Amino acid sequence: MQKDFHIEVNCQQRNHDGERICGDVFIHKRVKEENRIVAVLSDGMGHGVKANMLATLTSTMAVNFTEEHKDFVKIAEIIMNTLPVCSERRISYSTFTIVDIEIEGRVSILEYDNPETFIVRENQVFEPGWQCIILNTEKNQGKELRSCSFVPQKEDRIIFCSDGITQSGLGSDQFLLGWGRENLVDFVIGEIKKNNTISAQDLGERVVKKAVQNDGFVSKDDTSCAVIYFREPRKMLICTGPPYEQENDKVYAEKVKTFVGKKVLCGATTGDIIAREWAKEITDTFDFDDPELPPISHMEGVDLITEGILTLTKVSNILRDYNHQTALDKGPADLIVKMILQSDEIDFIVGTRINIAHQDPSLPIELEIRRTVVKRIAALLEEKFLKEVNIEFL
Repeated sequence: MQKDFHIEVNCQQRNHDGERICGDVFIHKRVKEENRIVAVLSDGMGHGVKANMLATLTSTMAVNFTEEHKDFVKIAEIIMNTLPVCSERRISYSTFTIVDIEIEGRVSILEYDNPETFIVRENQVFEPGWQCIILNTEKNQGKELRSCSFVPQKEDRIIFCSDGITQSGLGSDQFLLGWGRENLVDFVIGEIKKNNTISAQDLGERVVKKAVQNDGFVSKDDTSCAVIYFREPRKMLICTGPPYEQENDKVYAEKVKTFVGKKVLCGATTGDIIAREWAKEITDTFDFDDPELPPISHMEGVDLITEGILTLTKVSNILRDYNHQTALDKGPADLIVKMILQSDEIDFIVGTRINIAHQDPSLPIELEIRRTVVKRIAALLEEKFLKEVNIEFL
């Protein structure tokens, strides 16, 4: 696989109607030292807390054992032998799909009882050569799993889901036997044809929304759709704070000008430096979309200008608490988070000149210096969102 691939991993979910917790669990992890990504989707029996516990146990074991390069059959055996047995049905049950991606090599997939994973290549389903694995141990005699291995190409997408997707609409006049995998495949390919660069997040969200619509807009099961998309990286630059040496202002402005991708300036001084060096004017707005933060500004050549440290602190907090139920608004921090989530490589240029305003002891204690906040954001982006992050101090 070429090194210019970016691998976007995303899972969109809806809880069973009336439940506060999802019985499907999706976990993904970057194994940095081996240049691998492991993603797992598990569907616990039933719904709510009990299902979530089964699925969490399953997905956590699956990620850990896959990271350790255990044999697929061994992984399946351990998981099935470890799950607690339901007191009513006398069975331990949790489905799983494991996707193990070597970033410069192959993709391996193992699935048990989830709807069949499919790969879309050039607007049609790509068949990687699935194999059937039948377990032979006494406890799991006859249980069937599917596995495959293939070398991905740019623009490939891997789609896997829980049965809340394929069984949506079950019993309705339109889908008496449920929506089904065939309809799911047709829907996904149709969405890709409409927009051949549709993100993993947007594609997964459209699938989930369609499934909920099939159920009459009331989810009758936990509903999850995960998408892995191999594509060109989308880049974003966030600049905050003036350079330590004032003579570096020109260097700063040139770095922003030559950057190819989304550009955000956080801080009035940062915006003023770039505007002065570019001989451009900043246009202020007076829309207080977030009462906690000053309004945004605009300037030709950049996508967004915001206040500095308060905004970045809020960005950090949103990313820390972000989950599939998070609704982003129109405030400055929300706009930055939206751009971050749509990007793959995020570069920070952090000016290291001390801002006297931030040394005022009467300011809130959580108002931290730029470097600390940026490092926290970078850690969240790398660990939680699998983004590539670079930080340059100037």
